[in-house]
Amino acid sequence: QVQLDESGGGLVQAGGSLRLSCAASGRTFSSYAMAWVRQAPGKEREFVAGISERGLRTYYTDSVKGRFTISRDNAKNTVYLQMNRLKPEDTAVYYCAADQFLSNSASNWDFWGQGTQVTVSS
Repeated sequence: QVQLDESGGGLVQAGGSLRLSCAASGRTFSSYAMAWVRQAPGKEREFVAGISERGLRTYYTDSVKGRFTISRDNAKNTVYLQMNRLKPEDTAVYYCAADQFLSNSASNWDFWGQGTQVTVSS
């Protein structure tokens, strides 16, 4: 079992930055691929970024490439999402997710956090 706790969301103006953090419980964090998935009001969940167990591979959805960076610190059981040059269309609840396999799926993850709200004003 992995429990995930996101933090770092908030309100920011367009063009600004935020860093999301996801702290994981358990001693097996380094054996899980991690991802950030978001859901905007009235829309389906969307894969944002994913990272392999040791951080050697990363995936991004096209709309965030060059603006967002996913990283992880296995010593701290934490995964991060650095979001730069934010746009109003980035507004969503951002969820942290974990699974034994890395993919760009928006739903096929075994463990989920509660989510953190990110709001980007124009």
